[in-house]
Amino acid sequence: MVLLITDNETGISKIDAAFGPVVEFLEKIFFWDPVAALGIDAGARIPVVVLWLILGGIFFTFRMRFVNVRAFTHAFGLITGKYDKKGDKGEVSHFQALSTALSATVGLGNIAGVAIAVTVGGPGATFWMILAGFFGMSMKFTECTLGVKYRNIDASGRVSGGPMYYLSKGLKNRNLGLLGQILAVFSAIMMVLASFGGSNMFQANQSFAQVKLIFPAMEPYGFWFGIALAVIIAVVVSGGIRSIAGVAARLVPFMAILYVGAALVIIFINIARIDEVFVIIVKGAFSPAALKGGFIGVLITGFQRGAFSNEAGVGSAAVAHSAARTNIPVKEGIVALVEPFIDTVVICTMTALVIIFTGVYEAGSGLEGAQLTSMAFATVFPWFPYLLVVSILCFAFSTMISWSYYGLNGFKYLLEKPAARIGLPRGVLPVTYYMVFLSFTVIGASSGLNNVIAFSDMMVLTMAFPNIIGLVIMAPEVYTDLKVYMTEYRNRGLGESPLSDRSD
Repeated sequence: MVLLITDNETGISKIDAAFGPVVEFLEKIFFWDPVAALGIDAGARIPVVVLWLILGGIFFTFRMRFVNVRAFTHAFGLITGKYDKKGDKGEVSHFQALSTALSATVGLGNIAGVAIAVTVGGPGATFWMILAGFFGMSMKFTECTLGVKYRNIDASGRVSGGPMYYLSKGLKNRNLGLLGQILAVFSAIMMVLASFGGSNMFQANQSFAQVKLIFPAMEPYGFWFGIALAVIIAVVVSGGIRSIAGVAARLVPFMAILYVGAALVIIFINIARIDEVFVIIVKGAFSPAALKGGFIGVLITGFQRGAFSNEAGVGSAAVAHSAARTNIPVKEGIVALVEPFIDTVVICTMTALVIIFTGVYEAGSGLEGAQLTSMAFATVFPWFPYLLVVSILCFAFSTMISWSYYGLNGFKYLLEKPAARIGLPRGVLPVTYYMVFLSFTVIGASSGLNNVIAFSDMMVLTMAFPNIIGLVIMAPEVYTDLKVYMTEYRNRGLGESPLSDRSD
């Protein structure tokens, strides 16, 4: 540990030396290439989990009859509380649930992840990121509808929800109880691991990368930066979902306006070149020269970074949305479909346009992730990297506090009953979880980017395996609920439906 405190570079090499082989082993399992296994040379690696998410997004978009388009405007009426009713069960408002879920997804995936996508896949990766966001809207609707429908509400009004609950309870209703339990446990395990990885380590890593870029004297102090960040997170999460939702509801609009506002200024400065840039993006996505390896590589890079950013299909957002005050599950599903649009179609695209307009991805600067995005903004606003430090810290902090709640739900699902059987006090599990979670904050701030992002991708995206299996099985009931709700809404315009007695 002294190495981490006195010499951050030496500490990074020590951690990477230990962490690297673990990441390589896990990649062989979770990022296995089924196309190559069939003896087909696609010219680029096609991780099975990314292929799974692409197929899932396309399936649910068609299965729900393009709910991402049909219900898009209605979602904003729900978010503003236009159709709320007094006495609805839940802990937070539609807006607070959306803010909490957005605070988990609108993070450094939007800043660092997009920079990585454009650097690796070129401008064409932007097109596939946008498409990932579009298809992701339908998956997000499906999983968050089920999150509310199968949530648990205890005697004190506290809500527990997420993929663990709808996989176990929903599949049990279809006489698939054993499969539901297996998928639920796998999902809970991966949610805990994901909360340590992409939702914690990656955020801490890229936050410190930007801090030391602007303040080089901080270089040796990654360990202490991680400690300080961990302490602040601990203060917020100690108040539970109400505290997290309250902070998120204030922080998310601020950080989105700050970041998107600056990006829009750069876009408007270069507005005369907008046609040129969109031609570059589309050509990069479909260029004949990029066929086979190049084309597949760009597509996979774009979808992977888009899916990592908006988390559609992995089930994480269902944890936050299950706490919403509503007796009609479909309502919250419609609110949730706005998330991938804001996260990927808007914010990720803004980042990509800034990077492409400024051309920094071609500059060979040696910078990566958030530092490259910072350089792009600095070409127009020399002072912006200082402001970006604040924005990045907000993005990272909001993601980490929300994902700590997700991870805790998974942890409690796995261990709450065994802990009760052996007589452990109720507070032991949260304390244990947060101690481990906060230790990963310190590790992330003290590690190299390559292993962190590989581990993060695997933990977050692998949640899609059990989740999408369950979603496909339960898709007919979600579509039936949607059809009834939309019929009632069109006929009465009240946002009410006979589904109100089936939320828990």
